[in-house]
Amino acid sequence: MRLALQITARNFDLSETFRELIRKKAENLDKYYDQIMRCRIVVEVPHHHRREGALYNVRIDMTVPGTELVIKREPNKDINVAIRDAFDAARRQLEDFARKQRDDVKHHEETPHARISALFLAKGYGFLTTPDGSEIYFHEHSVINYNFKHLKVGMEVRFAEEQGEKGPQASTVTVIESS
Repeated sequence: MRLALQITARNFDLSETFRELIRKKAENLDKYYDQIMRCRIVVEVPHHHRREGALYNVRIDMTVPGTELVIKREPNKDINVAIRDAFDAARRQLEDFARKQRDDVKHHEETPHARISALFLAKGYGFLTTPDGSEIYFHEHSVINYNFKHLKVGMEVRFAEEQGEKGPQASTVTVIESS
């Protein structure tokens, strides 16, 4: 961290034990993203309920290049749990931010395309042919956006593949265009 850590307690006295725990957890955040410019932690007891006792809120404000990350979790009766949950959430946000900075965001593969190459309407199944020439079996219950009885050979579809008892099969088939 480039600037000193700020720890503030509101509506109660935060013991040195908890201040030290917070310091260690804040230092540990540098492992997940080493360009934290400022970190401010506020631990507060907003209202003291007679029946429920004290509830602890932990808020973490971190300044990183280009933005401010704010972490606020649900209040908890146990200050240890409130601190742990807040720092776990801070770690996850820092990891996500670091991934975005590295342009290491998960890219989901597009579902594969195929064309219907054979239909057996009376028996309730058909086959798809993929651009690489693979043949994939599909059942009438796999078709999710079209009436199976109205399918035609040559229609373009997207599909999700799984391994069936006799080889590859489409678990879902979505018609893209009507031929």
